[in-house]
Amino acid sequence: MSDHPTPTDHADPDSGERRILTPGTPNPRREFLRSAALFTATAGALGGGLELLTRRPGGPGSAEAQGAAFTRPARPLGPYDTSEAVTPYAQATSYNNFYEFGTDKSDPARMAASLKTRPWTVRIDGEVRKPMTVDIDTLQGWFPLEDRVYRMRCVEGWSMVMPWLGFPLAALIRRMEPTSKAKYVQFTALLDPKQFPGQRQPVLKWPYVEGLRLDEALHPLAFMAVGLDGRVLPGQNGAPLRLAVPWKYGFKSIKSVVRITLTEKQPQTTWALAAPQEYGFYANVNPAVPHPRWSQATERRIGELGRRKTLPFNGYAEQVADLYRGMDLRQSF
Repeated sequence: MSDHPTPTDHADPDSGERRILTPGTPNPRREFLRSAALFTATAGALGGGLELLTRRPGGPGSAEAQGAAFTRPARPLGPYDTSEAVTPYAQATSYNNFYEFGTDKSDPARMAASLKTRPWTVRIDGEVRKPMTVDIDTLQGWFPLEDRVYRMRCVEGWSMVMPWLGFPLAALIRRMEPTSKAKYVQFTALLDPKQFPGQRQPVLKWPYVEGLRLDEALHPLAFMAVGLDGRVLPGQNGAPLRLAVPWKYGFKSIKSVVRITLTEKQPQTTWALAAPQEYGFYANVNPAVPHPRWSQATERRIGELGRRKTLPFNGYAEQVADLYRGMDLRQSF
């Protein structure tokens, strides 16, 4: 399968447990703030600028801001981290599916300068006791930031290892106080053809929508990312806020989220609407269930030669398989 398929040739606009902080443990969020502030002073003198995700800046988001580096201390692997080699930052930010920018793998990095991540708000509504619209910096300030090193498997048959920075989705959902009717979580991405040139074409039904069952969303592996590899999350990777659910194919991990809605009924998701025979609601990584047009038994890890075997649930079966006990995963794909 081509790495640069046409819209009809492939899918997926691609690409848990908290770290316990003690008095002697560096706080990732404080390090993020401190280092980003230092970078701001330096970049300002050079005529650049860093968009801080952890506070409201004076101006709109910028390409310079997205991807700005900060220094953080080394840390041991967490309980949900993979020990596999991390995909180099240059590759992780230049080979992406993000149809809002275009359908070619290079389009997101080339067009990401059009995305302004400040001001940015997230609407939280539906079956919750505390509906609200919250500024992204306020939202992020509610939670200590955590590192997670996750595998990412695209439905197209390639994969990466991504070092995210963010917070557990469960922490946000519990803060929203779901009602007894809440069974699913629906995520909606930004709709703005001026910033997302790909939305000017009817490649998909816009805005992009994804969803999880509530128990999936509450699983410790489900994660909201605001950073990547020690840097502010770049536009091409879903700035300023994206989902990361590593046991599912990449198209489930929606980018540039502006709305989170708890619902009683299963959401109608973008790729399931576009091609229901090919892209199901669950989209769990399953090497035993081929895509109608290619095998899912193996994958090409970006940066490696050859192919490797794909693992059930992308290697997270021990953590998540019980969520699907009794289900026919060939039917509920």
